[in-house]
Amino acid sequence: MTTRITTQTDSLSALAERVLTPLGLEVLEVQLQNPGRHPTLLVRIDRLDEQPVSVEDLQNASRAVGAELDAVDPIAGEYNLEFESPGSKRPLIRARHFERMLGLQTRVRAPGHAFTAPIKSVDGDQVTFDVLGEDVTLTAGQFQANLAEFPPEHR
Repeated sequence: MTTRITTQTDSLSALAERVLTPLGLEVLEVQLQNPGRHPTLLVRIDRLDEQPVSVEDLQNASRAVGAELDAVDPIAGEYNLEFESPGSKRPLIRARHFERMLGLQTRVRAPGHAFTAPIKSVDGDQVTFDVLGEDVTLTAGQFQANLAEFPPEHR
């Protein structure tokens, strides 16, 4: 069952990216929550120009993806469609995401690693964290990371 949900989530992510990228929006995360009885499709987006996500951006994204979902009908039955800006749950995926958040505390999960530490540097796809005085370098896109602190102003 997990493989089916993962495959469906990957397919929904690809659909959202195909629709939203031309609108100047980046898909950070797609989750199919509560896939049993009352599913919710949550899409977390950011702007490609790195400006704050506006209510209008969320409305435009919802209309565009909703229309495509209606046409393709990939989820059986009724479901809720929700859009969010990254906010305090901001996933960090690409090197440029880490560059924007240099110095901030980040929760990291990777094979052999689970820590919260500040982002020390970014060189290409290599992201270095200061873990209790030791450098830990990982490749962006090959581990999970979320901000552990929210910057006082938009970055």
